[in-house]
Parts: sequence; structure tokens; C-alpha cells
Amino acid sequence: MRLVRFDASIGHPIAQFGSREAVMTGIQRGAGDYQLGCLRLGPGGVLGYHRATTHQLLLVVAGEGRVRAGDEPPRPIVAGQAAYWQPGEEHETTTDTGLTALVLEADTLDPAQFLRELES
Repeated sequence: MRLVRFDASIGHPIAQFGSREAVMTGIQRGAGDYQLGCLRLGPGGVLGYHRATTHQLLLVVAGEGRVRAGDEPPRPIVAGQAAYWQPGEEHETTTDTGLTALVLEADTLDPAQFLRELES
């Protein structure tokens, strides 16, 4: 066994798209055009409005915030929930108190395998 790091101190700050208090730590990139990372948004953090380049899944593991896509109003999201965005879909993630999420992006991501939508 090996223990490995993915804490914020080895991540890189994200400033694009008006983002603030946002750090992404890469975990894995692989064949089939996928990548896995850990996103940390500090208090008042924003991962600014941008277009998804591929299928994207944001899995919140700690904290809470809001997510939105297109012209939709922001929706709350908490630990144990995930947001899925299709390729080309514009989206944003914000938090007042802080949020940690795993972010999986992959051309081969099949939403039918994981989507169990929350009731609106």
C-alpha cells in the first residue's frame, strides 16, 4: 500500500471565469479522455460560469453550496449529492461556507449508470 496526497496545498488556484477561493488538485488523467480531481471552494468561493467541455460530474463530499446551469436559478447541493452537466452546458458552483467535491470529467461517462435524480 502507498498513501498519496491530494490536499489543497499541492493543488492549483483557479482564477478563470471570475472564480475565487477555488483550488483544484489533479488526481488522475487517463486514456479515454478522462480526468479526476478534487475541487475545494473556500468560504465565499465560486467556480465561475463556464462551458463543460465533456460530460462532467461534481460529487460533493463535504460542505454545501449551489449549482446552476444555463439560465436556471441556482439549486442547493450538499455532501452526498452530485451535479451532472452535459458537454457544452454552461454552469457554475458557489458556496457561502465552503465545499469539497470530486470532479470527474470523461467523454465516456454514461449518465444512465449513475443518475438517480433528486426530486425537485
